[in-house]
Parts: sequence; structure tokens; C-alpha cells
Amino acid sequence: MIKVVGIKFKTGGKLYYFSPKQGEVYERNMPVVVETSRGLEFAWVAYPEKLVPDDEVVQPLKPIIRIATEKDKEFYAACEAKRPQAMQLCKEKIAARGLEMKLVDCEYAFDGSKIVFYFTSANRVDFRELVKDLASAFHTRIELRQVGTRDEAKYLGGIAPCGRICCCAGNMPEFKKVSVKMAKTQGLSLNPGKISGLCGRLMCCLSYENDYYAEASLKMPKVGSEVGTPEGKATVASVNMLKMTVKVKIDDKNGGLIFKDHPVDELRFKRKNQPEPKDEDDENDVL
Repeated sequence: MIKVVGIKFKTGGKLYYFSPKQGEVYERNMPVVVETSRGLEFAWVAYPEKLVPDDEVVQPLKPIIRIATEKDKEFYAACEAKRPQAMQLCKEKIAARGLEMKLVDCEYAFDGSKIVFYFTSANRVDFRELVKDLASAFHTRIELRQVGTRDEAKYLGGIAPCGRICCCAGNMPEFKKVSVKMAKTQGLSLNPGKISGLCGRLMCCLSYENDYYAEASLKMPKVGSEVGTPEGKATVASVNMLKMTVKVKIDDKNGGLIFKDHPVDELRFKRKNQPEPKDEDDENDVL
């Protein structure tokens, strides 16, 4: 076991482990200065000191340099205040060069050594001349990094169709794998407008309850299949995997249809990966 402190660089960002500085006591959301591969960075404590197994830590473990001082906080606030102006100037330079790229975000290195601009583009972009323009304007080292559409949504944030902040921006440290199969398993409409997020990709939340639906679907009959009910044979009209009920339609004697909800346990049908059950009437017919 090794003692670590959980650190985050952004709200909803990925959690990283750092080595605590001897003699310092950390609290949740406390600002700190840490050493990273990119130099010194301003960050926040997500989880105070705790012991974790050695195999969960990527060695060598970077250290926490210090709890952020008032000077550190003021410098970080000054960098954040300059971001809108830097974004505007970069957009003007992009427009002047006629480059097909969309600026998403920028950040100042905490040690003041560089400015990093993030952008999206459908194609590869030759931004060498743009870098020269920006370096001349800011008099510091410039980096441009191309990100995907999901990263764009994570940087910009926004309100998702559910009415909450986008998962990627609010509470998802890492992107999860999602697929159309998950939407099918959950019985959702395959209309792209219904299952796509602000980024235009499949909604990340499709993966949240997929394990439950995958297990529940094994216990449910297929829509359109024939099942046995206490009233006789019927056809499955729809299923509700949250309530574990099945809506069936039964032909009445007058040529009409009767719709009725049944708990799935009351129905007789061939379950997936299970032998088909036999009722007493079927068994007597065979005999």
C-alpha cells in the first residue's frame, strides 16, 4: 500500500494520484501546486490522503509541491482573467489566415512558460504560421492541440437534453465506450436526435444502466413473439424492463383486440439461454 492524495485539475476532470508533502494536511477542494510532466500546475484536492494498492499507482509518483499560497491564487486568477482576451485574439488570427478550425479553449501554464490553445477541425490543419502570429502577439511559447468533438463538449459544457449539465463536463472523469447496441438493449428510439448529445455523438449516459438492461432483457420476451398468459395465448406488444411487465394483445371472440399488462413471471415463453417451459396442457397434448 502507498499513501496518495487524489488531485483534479478541472471540475469533472480525471483524478490523478500525487505524493503528499510531509508535514502538510490536506482538505477536500483545497488548492495546491503540483509537479507534472508539463511543469508546475495549479490544482485542487479531490480526496485527502489515503492508502491505495501499489498496482493502482503509476510510478514514479509526482509530488505535491505546496498548498497554494495567496500569491499562487492571485497568479492563477490573473491567468484565468486573461483567457477571454487570448481566445478573442486567437480567433481573429485564425480568421485572418482563413484556417478551417474552431477554437475551443485555451489555458496558461502556471509557470507562465506557454499558452495552450485547443481546437477542433474536420481535417488536418497547417497552423505553423498561426503559431508564429500568436507567439509574436503574446511573446511566449505557443502550443496548438487538436481535440475531438466529445472533448469540445467537455471543455465548453452546456445543458444536456435531460436538463442537467453534460456528464462529460460535470461528473465524468473519462469518456466511456457507448454503442447503438446499448440503445437497442434499453428499448430506446434509434432516432439520432433522441440518443445523441450536444457533441453529436451517442450520449455518454447510455452506458450508465446498460448492465441492468442487458440482464433484464434476458428475462423478457421479444416484442411480436407469442407468449402464454392466464387468459390464453397472446402476442407481445411492448415490454417495460424497469417494472418487469409485459403488455400483450389478445384476440377476443368478436375479432377485436384486448391489451393487458402482465408481470413477466406470469407469462410462459422460451427465455434466452433457458429451455422452453411446458404448461400442463402442452404436456397432455404430447402424451
